[in-house]
Order: sequence, then structure tokens, then C-alpha cells
Amino acid sequence: MKSAKKTARIAGALYLLSAVAAGAPLMYIPSTLIVSENAAATANNILASEMLFRAGIVSELVGAIVFIFLVGALYRLLNGVDKTNAWLMVSLVLLSVPITFLNVLNEIAALTLLHSANFVSVFDKRQVDALVMTFLDLHGSGVLLAQIFWGLWLFPLGVLVFRSGFLPRILGVLLIIACFGYVALPSYSGQLTEIRLTSLRCGLGLLGSCRLCYGS
Repeated sequence: MKSAKKTARIAGALYLLSAVAAGAPLMYIPSTLIVSENAAATANNILASEMLFRAGIVSELVGAIVFIFLVGALYRLLNGVDKTNAWLMVSLVLLSVPITFLNVLNEIAALTLLHSANFVSVFDKRQVDALVMTFLDLHGSGVLLAQIFWGLWLFPLGVLVFRSGFLPRILGVLLIIACFGYVALPSYSGQLTEIRLTSLRCGLGLLGSCRLCYGS
């Protein structure tokens, strides 16, 4: 029982950390630095706030790594409920991680273009800015691809939570709703923000609402 309590608390903490680490570079930083349809302004913003842009890259990678530890903790907590769904949950998360890592290369490419005077000297500034914007757009498309898996993994997790008997069933329902939200609305940032916050509340639920954590 003590081991289960500890695992539940760790899962909740990791869920919170993953949401914060991955959420900042995907929501705050793009809205701060990227100016839609204005490549020159976007390039200037990145150069003026380069540390923020680099911090976003690091934070995105950290979020993906924490995601692996999170699903490991959840597997230890829930594999006794249904091993098939537990393995499906782990598999969907592990599919999303390499997509995230590869997608970060688009941001690195954009930053490289802004600093590599040698091999981009054949382009004028407008062309370089356009290339930077292209890589940032590709990064946005990569995020949409990864979000499919960020949604899909919530379905087996929701089923496991619903069937567990020691976690609130409403938490499982919310996770399943979040799954369909991610998959059905991948291009609507407002709705996705709400869904992400719901997922965050679910993570806090694992930390604070789990009956195991209260020993009941």
C-alpha cells in the first residue's frame, strides 16, 4: 500500500511537471515571439529574445523526457487493472516522444539560419527570414502530429482510471473526453488550451484526489 501511495504521488508530480515543461514552449513562447505572416518581425523577435527561444527548446525536450517517466509511474500504478490497456498507454506515449525530439530540429534549424552567415550568404535577409518562418511553420505542423498521440494515450489511461476502483471514476471520464478533444480539435489552440488544463487538473487529481494517497 505504501508503494502504491508513493507511486500515485510521483505520477501526480510528474504529470504537473510535464504539463508545465511542455506547455510553456507550445503556448507562451510562440505567442510571444512568432508574428503570423510576418517573417521579418518573427526573426527580429527571436534574435532579441534568443535566450527565451533557446529555453523553449530545452523545456520542450525536458517535457518529452518527463513524459516517459510519467507513463512509467502510471504503468506501475495501473498495470494490475488491465495489462493490455496499460501497454497500449505506454506504447502511444513512446510513439510521441521521438516525434517531439525530431520536431525540435525545426526550431534548431531556424536558429541556425539566423546565425550562419557563411552558407546563407547567397540569400538576402528577406529570404533568410522566410526560411526561418518555414521551419517554424513545420514545427507547428509537427506539434499537431504529436498532439494526436498526446490525445490517444489518454483513452487507455482513462479506461484504466475508470476501472481501477481506487481512483475517482470522474477522472477517467475527463481523461477520455480530453482524448477526443485532442484528436478532433488539433488546430484550435483555444480548445486545446482548455483540454490541456483539464489534463493538468487530472494530474493534480492523481496527486490529491487518489484515495490511495489518503489511505482510505
